[in-house]
Amino acid sequence: MSFNVPYNTIRSVVLCSSSLLLRSPTNNNRYELGTMGNCIAGKRRTHGGYDAFMPTNVNGEADGQRLPGRGMGKKGRGTLQSMIRVGSLVFKAEPFGTHAGSRSPDETTQGDIDNATEKRTKLEQHKASTYDHVHQIVNIGIECYHRNSSSGKDECATENAKQLSGKVGLINMGNTCFMNSSLQCLSNTIPLTDYFLGYDYRSEINHENFLGTRGALSTSFAELIKHLWLGSERCYRPEDFKTKLEQFAPQFRGYEQQDAHELLAFLLDGIHEDLNRVKKRPYIEEKDCDGTNDEGDSILAWSNYLLRNRSIIVDMFQGQLRNTMTCRNRAKVSTDGTFGCGHCNVKFDPFMYLSLPISSNCRTLDDCLQLYCEEELLDGDEKWYCPKCESHVEATKKIDLWMLPPILIIHLKRFKFSSTGQRSKIDTPIGYSLNDWDLSNLKKSSGGSYPLYELYAVSHHRGNVGFGHYTAHAKNRFDGKWYDFNDSHVIDAFKENLGYDPSAYCLFYNRVERISNANGDVRTNTIIRRQSTNRPELWPHLQRSKVNEWKSVRSDNFVWKEGDDQGS
Repeated sequence: MSFNVPYNTIRSVVLCSSSLLLRSPTNNNRYELGTMGNCIAGKRRTHGGYDAFMPTNVNGEADGQRLPGRGMGKKGRGTLQSMIRVGSLVFKAEPFGTHAGSRSPDETTQGDIDNATEKRTKLEQHKASTYDHVHQIVNIGIECYHRNSSSGKDECATENAKQLSGKVGLINMGNTCFMNSSLQCLSNTIPLTDYFLGYDYRSEINHENFLGTRGALSTSFAELIKHLWLGSERCYRPEDFKTKLEQFAPQFRGYEQQDAHELLAFLLDGIHEDLNRVKKRPYIEEKDCDGTNDEGDSILAWSNYLLRNRSIIVDMFQGQLRNTMTCRNRAKVSTDGTFGCGHCNVKFDPFMYLSLPISSNCRTLDDCLQLYCEEELLDGDEKWYCPKCESHVEATKKIDLWMLPPILIIHLKRFKFSSTGQRSKIDTPIGYSLNDWDLSNLKKSSGGSYPLYELYAVSHHRGNVGFGHYTAHAKNRFDGKWYDFNDSHVIDAFKENLGYDPSAYCLFYNRVERISNANGDVRTNTIIRRQSTNRPELWPHLQRSKVNEWKSVRSDNFVWKEGDDQGS
């Protein structure tokens, strides 16, 4: 099967087929797609003992370097082996027979060439908006990898290799169970694993950002993910990853017990700084809001945030909170009879996880969220400076969930300090939903996707402060079963044991979005929309249907630049 395709449009193609030929209309050259098993995926380069799925260009070159002996196929045909990348051209080839009658590919007319040129122009203007295609290629790639790695062996060996995907344990290197637990939860965060296995993340490494590691931490994390999903051993020693983490966050040096949530926070922050697509961060002056235009103000705050922060971590894990401060100056009485001058200050702040308090009355995760969102009085040493009263006064503080991310991480604050500095643990059992966790009653913004979530991983802490141990539960992407990760040991878990226990410490949720296809079938999916300053229709507040709302809150002197940010 051949297609007449302009040379420059042949950049990113992933199809399942035994063979596919592309013909250039300008010089009649044919480009043969290489195959991995029966699946066209990408060149595989050995890196650290395991093959990395790699995007390559039309000359068979990977990462800008020609691979010796791999650039040309049989009979001089150039080899095209490419993985789809976000930001590159998403190309669906159509045979000319679908729009040009029964003519063969050799009977190409000038009209066909013009039509292909028009398609190329549209393709060059198109920027991929989600990472769904990366998910598809990774699913195919993992299966093909295990098939090829077991080549020459029996089917049982192939199946055993595939069965290990995502079920590889992590060796405890001396009280490093806190790290192992967090890493297993992140490994089973499917969109994140997809990104590091099937996306050209190296092209997004920010080598200029002194706040990160210039890619060292992210690269070591990617290598860890390869071992957990492509490895042939039942356990792996994450020593190199720990070394890179220690260089970024020195508090994790040594082999003493640490806090799993603290590691999680530093790791995600480090990956964000490594992969921040913003090379030069502009100065942004914060705007004080008064609560009269929350929808518009929240959009503008997100826009300003994206001017300085754009990465896979922002795309995946970050949402937005509304923080409201209200003057309660007892020297003044408002018209409604309450204390205060009436001044209100509203800010919209990004968040990467929610740290929820636990009280004696908390029985479920919803109770903890309600407590988190309760209004609190600031007095004494915590008094707030009111710009209208021009003095420090009593005030109320209220936090609301405004915009929720595709991947929601919940941290239960089980460890507390007494007035004397003594650390203790709260062992109150907390109930949490495994499926259909509906947060619509707590999300205050009217925009964005419906906040319905499904649990996929839990980090547990069992024991007390001085003699505790971390483990994890996670749901496997292939068989849908739950597994218990206890350092190097991985066993089946009973779903019935999840949902209510005193050990749940960090919970990981996917947002569920129901999508109907052309056949009317409905599927659930977690959609990660790539955040960009020039694609407001992909922002969590707007999506495509509310782009006009965004334009209405912009100032009159704002100039929309075509191609601004280049979709990054």
